[in-house]
Amino acid sequence: MSRLVAAVLAAVLVLAGCAGGGDRAGVVVTTNILGDVTRAIAGDQAEVTVLMRPGADPHSFALSAQEAALLADAGLVVHNGLGLEEGVARNVAAAAEAGVPTLAAGEAADPIPYAEGAPDPHFWTDPGRMRLVVRAIADEVARVPGADAAIVRANAEGYLRELDALDAWMTERFATIPAERRKLVTNHHVFGYLAQRYGFEVVGAVVPSGTTLASPSPSDLAGLAGAIRAAGVPAIFADSSQPDRLARVLADQAGVHVRVVPLHSESLTAPGGGAATYLEMMRSNTDAIVTALAENR
Repeated sequence: MSRLVAAVLAAVLVLAGCAGGGDRAGVVVTTNILGDVTRAIAGDQAEVTVLMRPGADPHSFALSAQEAALLADAGLVVHNGLGLEEGVARNVAAAAEAGVPTLAAGEAADPIPYAEGAPDPHFWTDPGRMRLVVRAIADEVARVPGADAAIVRANAEGYLRELDALDAWMTERFATIPAERRKLVTNHHVFGYLAQRYGFEVVGAVVPSGTTLASPSPSDLAGLAGAIRAAGVPAIFADSSQPDRLARVLADQAGVHVRVVPLHSESLTAPGGGAATYLEMMRSNTDAIVTALAENR
């Protein structure tokens, strides 16, 4: 009997080892911008699953039952926070309540407020703020079971160097825009961090809010049209993942020649779409802004 018990216990231990010891706890990331950055940091040390599809709206995308289950089973959940992912906030909260480690990346970015006082969740438009987020993500990924913390931190240091190079390049490119032309009108308030870092004035937004789920009133549009005329803004920047109908209506109401220029501001694209990575997105947007404001005379 003792031999039978010993054999059973040995089998149980082998099965337990196969189930837990060889598998790495995965990292689940809500937005594709943070997903790209997290993959660069994790490298081959943890499997990274990104929930938000290319071209989706982070304010409104929702999860299937299977995707929600991934959050509950994750070794780490990385989400933007600061009210960005309105469609999945309850899923992230449920995972946290169930004991899943979660990181609200925006809280590490030293967030700035909107005019109405709520924190601005669009920190990634400033590579300097993204440096803070990279370090926060690296700290958490380094704790994921099976990950080699030294390799994770080395990956993060390499990415920080890329961010430094990006920041220097953006500073040089934006320097070609005269100070009096550094004025931004966007689909909704998304470039506050970029404006603060590189010396732009945010004249206003078509949707006077930090979320695409809000709608402007006729008086909002009329007021912004007047501001555009007074400032002489040559272009309105609309997110490429959002319909630009409102931006075009505003351009017509402004009574001046105003182009609508698409930017990849809140979502990456599929490979080949011009903004498949965070670094590619930032360079693409910088070129588009410079072309519209410095070269469109």
